[in-house]
Amino acid sequence: MASELEPEVQAIDRSLLECSAEEIAGKWLQATDLTREVYQHLAHYVPQIYCRGPNPFPQKEDMLAQHVLLGPMEWYLCGEDPTFGFPKLEQANKPSHLCGRVFKVGEPTYSCRDCAVDPTCVLCMECFLGSIHRDHRYRMTTSGGGGFCDCGDIEAWKEGPYCQKHDLNTSENEEEEDPLVHLSEDVIARTYNIFAIMFRYAVEILTWEKENELPAELELEEQSDTYYCMLFNDEVHTYEQVIYTLQKAVNCTQKEAIGFATTVDRDGRRSVRYGDFQYCEQAKSVIVRNTSRQTKPLKVQVMHSSIVAHQNFGLKLLSWLGNVIGYSDGLRRILCQVGLQEGPDGESSSLVDRLMLSDSKLWKGARSMYHQLFMSSLLMDLKYKKLFAIRFAKNYERLQSDYVTDDHDREFSVADLSVQIFTVPSLARMLITEENLMTTIIKTFMDHLRHRDSQGRFQFERYTALQAFKFRRVQSLILDLKYVLISKPTEWSDELREKFLEGFDAFLELLKCMQGMDPITRQVGQHIEMEPEWEAAFTLQMKLTHVISMMQDWCALDEKVLIEAYKKCLAVLMQCHGGFTDGEQPITLNICGHSVETIRYCVSQEKVSIHLPVSRLLAGLHVLLSKSEVAYKFPELLPLSELSPPMLIEHPLRCLVLCAQVHAGMWRRNGFSLVNQIYYYHNVKCRREMFDKDIIMLQTGVSMMDPNHFLMIMLSRFELYQIFSTPDYGKRFSSEITHKDVVQQNNTLIEEMLYLIIMLVGERFSPGVGQVDATDEIKREIIHQLSIKPMAHSELVKSLPEDENKETGMEGVIEAVAHFKKPGLTGRGMYELKPECAKEFNLYFYHFSRAEQSKAEEAQRKLKRQNREDTALPPPVLPPFCPLFASLVNILQSDVLLCIMRTILQWAVEHNGYAWSESMLQRVLHLIGMALQEEKQHLENAMEEHVVTFTFTQKISKPGEAPNNSPSILAMLETLQNAPYLEVHKDMIRWILKTFNAIKKIRESSSTSPVAETEGTIMEESSRDKDKAERKRKAEIARLRREKIMAQMSEMQRHFIDENKELFQQTLELDASSSAVLDNSPVVSDKTLIALGPAKTQISEQRQFVTCILCQEEQEVKVEDSAMVLAAFVQRSTVLSKNRNKFIQDPEKYDPLFMHPDLSCGTHTGSCGHVMHAHCWQRYFDSVQAKEQRRQQRLRLHTSYDVENGEFLCPLCECLSNTVIPLLLPPRNIFNRLNFSDQPNLSQWIRTVSQQIKALQALRKAGSASDTASSKNVEKVNELQLPEGFRPDFQPKNPYSESIKEMLTTFGTATYKVGLKVHPNEEDPRVPIMCWGSCAYTIQSIERILSDEDKPLFGPLPCRLDDCLRSLTRFAAAHWTVVSLSVVQGHFGRLFASLVPNDSHEDLPCILDIDMFHLLVSLVLAFPTLQCQDFSGISLGTGDLHIFHLVTMAHIVQILLTSCTEENGMDQENPTGEEELAVLALYKTIHQYTGSALRGTPSGWHLWRTVKAGVMPFLKCSALFFHYLNGVPPPPDFQASGTNNFEHLCNYLSLPNNLICLFQENSEIMNSLIESWCRNNEVRRYLEGERDAISYPRESNKLIDLPEDYSSLINQASNFSCPKSGGDKSRAPTLCLVCGALLCSQSYCCQTELEGEDVGACTAHTYSCGSGAGIFLRVRECQVLFLAGKTKGCFYSPPYLDDYGETDQGLRRGNPLRLCRERFRKIQKLWHQHSVTEEIGHAQEANQTLVGIDWQHL
Repeated sequence: MASELEPEVQAIDRSLLECSAEEIAGKWLQATDLTREVYQHLAHYVPQIYCRGPNPFPQKEDMLAQHVLLGPMEWYLCGEDPTFGFPKLEQANKPSHLCGRVFKVGEPTYSCRDCAVDPTCVLCMECFLGSIHRDHRYRMTTSGGGGFCDCGDIEAWKEGPYCQKHDLNTSENEEEEDPLVHLSEDVIARTYNIFAIMFRYAVEILTWEKENELPAELELEEQSDTYYCMLFNDEVHTYEQVIYTLQKAVNCTQKEAIGFATTVDRDGRRSVRYGDFQYCEQAKSVIVRNTSRQTKPLKVQVMHSSIVAHQNFGLKLLSWLGNVIGYSDGLRRILCQVGLQEGPDGESSSLVDRLMLSDSKLWKGARSMYHQLFMSSLLMDLKYKKLFAIRFAKNYERLQSDYVTDDHDREFSVADLSVQIFTVPSLARMLITEENLMTTIIKTFMDHLRHRDSQGRFQFERYTALQAFKFRRVQSLILDLKYVLISKPTEWSDELREKFLEGFDAFLELLKCMQGMDPITRQVGQHIEMEPEWEAAFTLQMKLTHVISMMQDWCALDEKVLIEAYKKCLAVLMQCHGGFTDGEQPITLNICGHSVETIRYCVSQEKVSIHLPVSRLLAGLHVLLSKSEVAYKFPELLPLSELSPPMLIEHPLRCLVLCAQVHAGMWRRNGFSLVNQIYYYHNVKCRREMFDKDIIMLQTGVSMMDPNHFLMIMLSRFELYQIFSTPDYGKRFSSEITHKDVVQQNNTLIEEMLYLIIMLVGERFSPGVGQVDATDEIKREIIHQLSIKPMAHSELVKSLPEDENKETGMEGVIEAVAHFKKPGLTGRGMYELKPECAKEFNLYFYHFSRAEQSKAEEAQRKLKRQNREDTALPPPVLPPFCPLFASLVNILQSDVLLCIMRTILQWAVEHNGYAWSESMLQRVLHLIGMALQEEKQHLENAMEEHVVTFTFTQKISKPGEAPNNSPSILAMLETLQNAPYLEVHKDMIRWILKTFNAIKKIRESSSTSPVAETEGTIMEESSRDKDKAERKRKAEIARLRREKIMAQMSEMQRHFIDENKELFQQTLELDASSSAVLDNSPVVSDKTLIALGPAKTQISEQRQFVTCILCQEEQEVKVEDSAMVLAAFVQRSTVLSKNRNKFIQDPEKYDPLFMHPDLSCGTHTGSCGHVMHAHCWQRYFDSVQAKEQRRQQRLRLHTSYDVENGEFLCPLCECLSNTVIPLLLPPRNIFNRLNFSDQPNLSQWIRTVSQQIKALQALRKAGSASDTASSKNVEKVNELQLPEGFRPDFQPKNPYSESIKEMLTTFGTATYKVGLKVHPNEEDPRVPIMCWGSCAYTIQSIERILSDEDKPLFGPLPCRLDDCLRSLTRFAAAHWTVVSLSVVQGHFGRLFASLVPNDSHEDLPCILDIDMFHLLVSLVLAFPTLQCQDFSGISLGTGDLHIFHLVTMAHIVQILLTSCTEENGMDQENPTGEEELAVLALYKTIHQYTGSALRGTPSGWHLWRTVKAGVMPFLKCSALFFHYLNGVPPPPDFQASGTNNFEHLCNYLSLPNNLICLFQENSEIMNSLIESWCRNNEVRRYLEGERDAISYPRESNKLIDLPEDYSSLINQASNFSCPKSGGDKSRAPTLCLVCGALLCSQSYCCQTELEGEDVGACTAHTYSCGSGAGIFLRVRECQVLFLAGKTKGCFYSPPYLDDYGETDQGLRRGNPLRLCRERFRKIQKLWHQHSVTEEIGHAQEANQTLVGIDWQHL
């Protein structure tokens, strides 16, 4: 590094290194004015060390700073060599019982849901694992950085505050001792001096604002003229803007600009240019000019290099202070004293204050540095934490105002420390009482929201972007308020009461500004033009929800506070209602002889607002009065008599009427903003403090007034008063008004009004309204949610309201009401409602939305039908009201309600004349049911001699009043029971009548001596039972009849199939499944089936008919017809790879003839098995291509397939494909000639073939040598000794039609293009090699899958696999017909020479480096090119057999050479079997040929076992290959997953059971071959241990092992730092599941260039590890990522589940996650089956948003 710098710099370095820290410290100890000395030293040396050039050298700078600047301070502080001094201090120090570890970004943090005082109390991984909480219900999250571990803080945990590590540090005497006792006096004095000077220096230089001069004490005489152009971070500009601007301004490369931008983002600033003032100023102006268009410009300063140097050292100092105080609590205490000491300028002038107040002026790096210092000093020392908290509270207003105008995120602002201070219960209480913190926070909040309307309410309309930004920031104040309130006080002091109530006043002021904000008026005539701003108000409401709840909780804890708060709230509500009656004329309403005074007000015409926080808060407090019984204990203290119920109910009632009218469609023209407001009003996030409280407010009002009066006011507000107050109005109304809409609206309004009455009487599950506790409320919520449908845990949690601790309280009660069902391979665990809870179901539950209500009704009726019960859904029995609300039930028997019910029933009885609806009737029936239940409860619980005043039954038995004598309600119900148009409600009416009779019975039995039961009821009962029995009988008869019919139908179907057998056989798409072939082929099954060789079992040709999926025409597969093709997908694959690091350097020159046994990269072909005509497919593909070109002009998103690479989706199943395979008949049968002579044995055959190859080579040589005259050639041919019957000039005729030839070429070229990643070229000699390779690789991968799953080799394969393998094998066997003969003959020659050496072929791989199955496939498929010119009568079958035997033997030798010969001590002494003896003999032969380099002589038994195991996969693959090549069905024994498959395999492949016999039968030629194989140089190197080789059987590849517990993965990832940007934590660490590498995904720092494009780390990794496809786990998000190529990717559900059987993508819920093995196996299976790309294709087709993601940047 030194050589790059100028010589003068080197000289400076030398002089710096000669400084002695000890001497300097000595000089300081003598100094009189220490400050001046130290400052001079710094002024002289700092600029020499830091900022010496355009780029920083952090290692060198740190080393020099330690040596010259920090060293002397450490010596001075310790008074001796710090390497001894600090350890001494450390030993004297008592270790702290606080952990205090500051979290890095992405580190896992744990909170205990059982023991944490609030959700902000967290533990680091280490403390968590050593604590009692790991067995509790914990929640896991990843930290956003900042914040620290709360282990050891007694106030943070209800139990278990210490982990094992910090537990040891709590001493017996708990009283706080002074940490300074451990230090000597002079150390204290020296520390004080040095800390005071250094801390002051650091604060001064960091908060220094001049750009080109230093503080006077640091100025030097001669100053260099060098400046930096310093660029600062902000949260407004994007990475791209910054990079683009920098490239223009300081003309650097994109890479450099990315580097600059990354550093600016990380550290908050970076110098982008170094030089003289002019040079830097010019860059600054370009940057400012370029970024000031849309927003404010980037912040840039030109700073003198010495200022930058001192600032850099200032940061270094802060981190040094942080390290030093770690040695001893005493040092920490001194630093705290120095920091909090008041400066010369009085209030707020301590160093800590100065830093806090200039927070928003500092850059990111400086901020996080001093925040960390505060955390490790002030917050770790309990005494000073308190003092710091007071300073923080005093400066609170200023800090928050700074933060609101600051452009950095919350986590980089000192205001963020509030979470560390306000959540400590003791500190929060102290700050409330001493600093009046609550009032401060609320006042600060109010100051920032200045927009008010004329009534003083908040006004958010037409927010500008800047205001919205400010508003978002201001919300953090609400969070602080929440922190302060989160832990409730146990005992109250008078100051606390006083200050809390003062805060409560301020809070009421805030609510008062919200009461009635955003008022709306109904649009009539035309639609609203601009949607009004509504979100800000609701955001405010949502954020305040918890605070409002917590305020009520605080009030509930102390009776005096509650009473005071109630009075204050009521007073404020009175103020809000000041103009309650003004300007609205009073009117009088009369119904049924009752009359009430109210005001004229129409919701549909006047202004109305949905925001009423003050009245809702009063409702909450009113319930608390009831719950805590204050209302009964001190009625005299409460202003209950002053309450005016009509005033209380007015606004909530308007709000509910507004909802009803919106439902009735009267506010359609007000646009979406209103719909959204109504939605949130009922939504689980807001309803607790909105809708629920409005209902309670109405209940409060009604309980204090005459129900008749209330109902009349309600009718008037619903604008329904006319209908019910004038008799026969309904009839006139429906006949006069033909306007359907109005009728519809009125009906809906009546329904809504009845619903509201049901809610007022029925909703008593809030503690304080009804006699229930909180768990009953949650139980009821859960029961009603599960009545809709079974739900997963997370869905349930979402549908329940959370308290401030993010808890719903669900876990405690869920077991009582539901069963848990575990999930399968997909899906999630579900809770199902226990059947006994169904009786608590209330159809009119007030938290149901419309949709949920109808779903629940449907589900419950269905359940009842399944259980053979009647389908009535009667109202459930309700708990009694609390005394304060007891009078509510009287609504049910009030005259007005009875009048309403009678009117509606009458409409229903005379159902033609009136406009009424069934749901109206259903609600009336429900209300009657409720009243009956209520009366029954009253009677059953009545005391002796008590008169029950609730007499509903009597009132409904009376007929109507005199003038029109309407029948009684009861009579009308009896009439309706038989009305044909009310089928649905019959059961309910029947239930009502039954209950009515039961109540009558109870009344009679209690009023008189038990009389004989009235006859009527008995009659009714018995007739009903008869009725029921009759119904049952009919149902049974119907069921039997249905079953009979079904049986007849299936019988007919069977006959039809039997009679039309041949039809059905043809419709089996391809008669693919081998079992079909077995059934119909004339093979005699007791003959052994043999797949190859002269003895091959002959099978008759099966004719094959297929149907094209595009044109639906059927066609037979024939040689001369046009081609039929299968859609196929060819991809490169490393699934079987044993070596992922191999990389083809130059694919244009690479020779793929021999596959290495490590299978480092193969070509896999898959197909979905759908057949098309070749010309249909061509037409389809052309149209896809044309569409794609049009799309590019329209510039829509990517599609999920890439047409330029020949990709398309199968037209039927939308499976991703990139080529087609032609369907062929078995190609071997076409070329087979008659065998008329004896077939040669192996050695003769080898000799013959060798001669033929020689002849061909000679010909080729001759051909290339003399192309002069053809006559000479003829002579040459004659001169050569041609083997007998060999005619090299013979050109076989190609039997295939043009279209089939074209398809053969198409698929061949596609395989070649994909497999080698080159441009298509059908003439290339490597095309046939790639086709054979793909055939071999695909068979190998399928054999692997079958073995891994222990499935039989020829078990029922899925149809698409079977078709694919058959077509692929036949294609590969026929492909030579479209390639030049001599090319394939040349390949055959080289392949053959690798086993049978030949002088003309050098440089062939040794036997250890050839994958034998690939070799077998290539040899067998290339052999016909030789055989077709051989007329000596050697059949193809013979060739196959000999090639197979030869390769098998080579494979056995390969196994013996590479097998590990360790004995397992299981040596079975006597090698009895012939196999063992034979294999020993063979081993000895090899031993002798390798020059005894083979190790030792193992036992024959062991060797035979090794050979058998090693050769098995090869035999299985061969069996599959020859089965598909020759079409011989496998023996039936194969289809059972067999034990002893080895013999069957050998028979099928015509091998001897003792494989070694092959060697013995052909010993003369084999010995020479073995010798030639073993003498190879590479074999010698391997045996001498100089190189590796693959051993057999190859282990099957698995995905990596994942840990059981997800948190260990998170921890591993949080320790992973980005490999490129020096030690910086990676933002999106991603784990490759194939090889286990951790990558830094989705970031600029790790982008690399791939084929001319910038791609992210994962995409780059897929190319090296998975040849284009990859499976990753994104650790922070807990999701699996599939990638394929650059444009394809999708997310897949992770294999980690929580205890409720759910995945947690994005770690939002934070439940502990455990590995689910089945799901992981499923992912592994997708990988083994090469289905990743297909999975991505399906996902992208199903979800269009996936297509828009830039996968290549991940």
